[in-house]
Amino acid sequence: MSTTNTEGSKDEMVRQQHAPVMIDRVIALLAPALERDGAVLLDCTTGHGGHTEAVLTRLPLARVIGIDRDTMALEMAGERLKPFGDRWVGVHAVYDEIADVVRDQGLRTVDGVLFDLGVSSMQLDMRERGFAYAEDAPLDMRMDQTTGLTAADVLNTYDARDLTRILREYGEEKFASKIARAVVRRRDSAPFDTSAALVELLYAEIPAPARRTGGHPAKRTFQALRMEVNDELGALRRALPASIAAINVGGRVVVESYHSLEDRMVKQVFAKATALDVPHDLPFIPADAAPDLRLVTRGAEQATDAEITENPRAASVRLRAVERIARTRGAAA
Repeated sequence: MSTTNTEGSKDEMVRQQHAPVMIDRVIALLAPALERDGAVLLDCTTGHGGHTEAVLTRLPLARVIGIDRDTMALEMAGERLKPFGDRWVGVHAVYDEIADVVRDQGLRTVDGVLFDLGVSSMQLDMRERGFAYAEDAPLDMRMDQTTGLTAADVLNTYDARDLTRILREYGEEKFASKIARAVVRRRDSAPFDTSAALVELLYAEIPAPARRTGGHPAKRTFQALRMEVNDELGALRRALPASIAAINVGGRVVVESYHSLEDRMVKQVFAKATALDVPHDLPFIPADAAPDLRLVTRGAEQATDAEITENPRAASVRLRAVERIARTRGAAA
């Protein structure tokens, strides 16, 4: 085995490690909206820039506005996307600020909107960000490190009832109340600051039989804390209607979700936006009652076995898309 390690090989390893999930299908869904000169995609979760790079490479007439709340992600994406010049612009924002971003870029609408939800591989890989439970690290978990509560703040200040709620709702943790009570007891003598103390507590509080199934015992708690710290469901709840309002006729919104609560929200918003607003027994559909959007995917699409083998992160993805076919009820759908 060769031990040569060039800058080029390092870059290739990074690209493989952060390979976008279901990228071929994402491009296929976006292509009809972006195959015209000057078409604009709003990539609401730029991350390491993998999806954007694929769009700019395979759809040469399009340009991309990349949003991310993580300043480090934007910096890294900017380096990766330099070869595309002004076809990409990065914006430091949360994706529920879609309307402001579109307006600030001098646009009224865009042709596509893409969400790749959840934490990025890049964030998980950086020990100091505190997203991963495999190494001892500061309990931060903020996607935007310039503002907001950290995971340590949540653990050290939330009461047992609120801790139970977020562990149960966001982490689907069966032992939520038991863990919450233990957190409150422990912080009275030693406030939480790094992940090792929390992982130790979880091993102590989750019964051994439960620890042997369902993956690492800290997985659900860390997920719940991350979603609370970053208000992920709240931001998505605001962002989905804004993304639908932002697309022009022929435009598409594509969403990759990795959590059942996220996918359920996407499903409900898309179903409402594409529903007929008439009694079910009406013999005809008046033109002004037809929905402005149509579902592009039938249900939630999933990755193939081959892709899951190549990229394990794809195992939990659920992919949905809608297209605007008219604008008969104003800007909002």
